[in-house]
Amino acid sequence: MGKSEADLKRFLESVDHKSYPAYKGAKGLWEFRKYTLGIDHVQGDPFAAPSKLSVRMKGRVAGIPEEYYKEAHRRVTMEDFLIRSFGQRISRLNFRKTGSGKSGVIFTSRPGQEIFSRSACEINDCTGDLILRFEVGFPAFGRSINADGLIEILIEKLPGAIEDALLYERLNHGAIERAMFLADDQLAIRSQLDEMGLCAFVADGSVLPRESGVSQRPMKDAVAFASPESLSVTIETPHRGKVSGMGIRKGITLIVGGGYHGKSTLLKALEQGVYNHIGGDGRELCLTDCSAMKVRAEDGRSIRNVDISLFINDLPNSKDTRSFSTEDASGSTSQAANVVEALEAQTRLLLIDEDTCATNFMVRDALMQRVVARDEEPITPFLERITGLYQMKGMSTILVAGSSGAFFYVADTIIQMDRYMPKEITEMAKAAASEFDDAPQTRGDFREPFLQRVPVPDRQLQHGDRIKTKTLDMYAFSLDREHVELRGLEQIVDTEQTAALAAALKYLYRNILDGKKTVLESVEELMGLIGQKGVAVLYDGGTPAPGLALFRKEELIGCLNRFRRLKVR
Repeated sequence: MGKSEADLKRFLESVDHKSYPAYKGAKGLWEFRKYTLGIDHVQGDPFAAPSKLSVRMKGRVAGIPEEYYKEAHRRVTMEDFLIRSFGQRISRLNFRKTGSGKSGVIFTSRPGQEIFSRSACEINDCTGDLILRFEVGFPAFGRSINADGLIEILIEKLPGAIEDALLYERLNHGAIERAMFLADDQLAIRSQLDEMGLCAFVADGSVLPRESGVSQRPMKDAVAFASPESLSVTIETPHRGKVSGMGIRKGITLIVGGGYHGKSTLLKALEQGVYNHIGGDGRELCLTDCSAMKVRAEDGRSIRNVDISLFINDLPNSKDTRSFSTEDASGSTSQAANVVEALEAQTRLLLIDEDTCATNFMVRDALMQRVVARDEEPITPFLERITGLYQMKGMSTILVAGSSGAFFYVADTIIQMDRYMPKEITEMAKAAASEFDDAPQTRGDFREPFLQRVPVPDRQLQHGDRIKTKTLDMYAFSLDREHVELRGLEQIVDTEQTAALAAALKYLYRNILDGKKTVLESVEELMGLIGQKGVAVLYDGGTPAPGLALFRKEELIGCLNRFRRLKVR
């Protein structure tokens, strides 16, 4: 029999008003009526990072039906539901905030519109046992223990919140069923995209515009999406039945239209359609091929031995573009590297917005080709390679274009956004393009780039002590004081993903990179491990805590490629 809730209370009373380090004696497991409370790490002083706690509850106690955690997509949905449930309940508690440092503050994951696997909650797919992780600032007066404050939190108020949040009998069963049915339908649609020849689907009635630039909630009174008849498809789902919407076919799709008519809004919804969204988001049935990557120009990024010769050759300085490296990439070389790195990640779909591209990388018009001869221009524009990427590598492209009509010639499907409503104008645009004599050339000399780069281990990161990571914001972190800039990875949508990417990069260097595995092999090995053990495996012997959210392999490869200490051969 372990230590009891009463034992914890007696211990806390015994250390009241003692020096703060006496809290260390609380570390361990404490048996409560419905769960085991783990005090896994105690902060060193009231101003340090909060203490790490966990709740372990047996499946027979939680009572969650087996059908809600046996399948991976339902288990992640159930975990997400429990995290949100716990967050709502602790937000209602009124702990005394008096005291120094982080006294009395409770931290847990606060999910947004997307549903991810998170370190904050795990459900065992065999037993239904669950772990909930959170952090608590242990109360103090100055640097003396405020035992009454912690007793109020852990023993008087938190147990009710935990039981209300985790016991199935106390949860909203209707809300859980709706979340499960949505997850089933999302999975059903995704699983049918490939066989239907589609790379994306947007259901009729979707609400794509967001509330504001700083809010991902749906815009009120926004125009509901409706597919043009020529692109409309119907997909069978287990709960909604037949769902109709716009199917974007594999190949080359062009999105055009006037400014402020919804081109970028549609593309933004598609780029975030790699994730499932909660009910009521408006984009819950806007679903994209899970391997889709948004690429852009990224001036100043680091590039390591990437074969960009498909796009750039014969540089004036004779630099080898079959193994190109730079610490300060230009717009064109960065975008070339981004496309090739997407090929390396086995991406099946590129998402591109002309506004964020290097113009000279994307297209050269007929007049420019007359003035500057082809043999004097080292860049083969993306326009001339886009067809080859699809025909030779199966990589589709969805491109937003607002200024150049050159892509009309190579597009398979052309969609015009008109006041947030899509229209297919492929035939009309092709007919208009045929009246001009400046059709671009399509290069027939497609040569597959070298995609088997092998990362070299870093001795300091592999064997060094106290290698630290620090999340700076949603698009930046540091590893061993090396800044890693991720603003080019626009499909990161949660700071917890960034924290997990930092931990994953560290894990790669410490445990997986061996000088033999390729970039893709190394990343896929880690993703497989996360799939087996959960994202908390990235703590790698440290104390698991809330704060990590699952990312895609595409973001991890992008993260590794932007690490300036990366060496490859």
